[in-house]
Amino acid sequence: MSRTTRRLAVATAAAATAVLLAAVPAAAHVEVEADGAQALAQDVELTFTAESESATAGITQLRVILPKGITPSDVTYEDGPAGWKFATTDDGYTVKGPAVKVGGDAEHSVVVRQLPDAKELVFKTLQTYSDGKVDRWIELGESDDGHGHGHGNEAPVLELKAAAPGATTVSPTPSASPTPTPTPTATETGVSPTPQAADTEQDEDSGLSTGAWIGIGAALAVAVVLVVRRRGGAQQ
Repeated sequence: MSRTTRRLAVATAAAATAVLLAAVPAAAHVEVEADGAQALAQDVELTFTAESESATAGITQLRVILPKGITPSDVTYEDGPAGWKFATTDDGYTVKGPAVKVGGDAEHSVVVRQLPDAKELVFKTLQTYSDGKVDRWIELGESDDGHGHGHGNEAPVLELKAAAPGATTVSPTPSASPTPTPTPTATETGVSPTPQAADTEQDEDSGLSTGAWIGIGAALAVAVVLVVRRRGGAQQ
């Protein structure tokens, strides 16, 4: 093989390799990290970093499914992209808001009341883009599905150190008891006492009830009639 032919073969192989490397998408993924990642540790801050796989749309939402031993009520929101809001779900939580810049990563952090007694924690995550496409980071271990939108990819895993000597499980997060609603009074509802009740109260204050005054008035009327009749009979 001539020197020119060998150079041409090397150049062709290099060009082909470059094309293949350019065609393979970046190995995007979701990571979870924590300082003091230890079983039964309390008030641990977890930081999630979701890398973008899209060249045309920004990330708008992350839905995290919590592992066994952590309930949604054990999680509080710490920080995230500007304008993003936190909300709990039946099996975890979501953080969402305005799309981050195209190609940008979405990072957020939460505080967990206590980590469970385990060797590792798997946080399955669904990553949504502004064009509606979803990256499903839900697989356990290596996945053969690739890294395209809508395919299953390896879920983020947090490795835990063994629990500290004497560490115990804290009591479950207490739920807030509903505050009893007081029964409204007549004044609070805008209903004033009935006239009869008011009259009775006034009469009781003066020492005589309404019935007593009616009786007195009737007796006076009868007396007047008798006097008039007697005077009329005497004149005849």
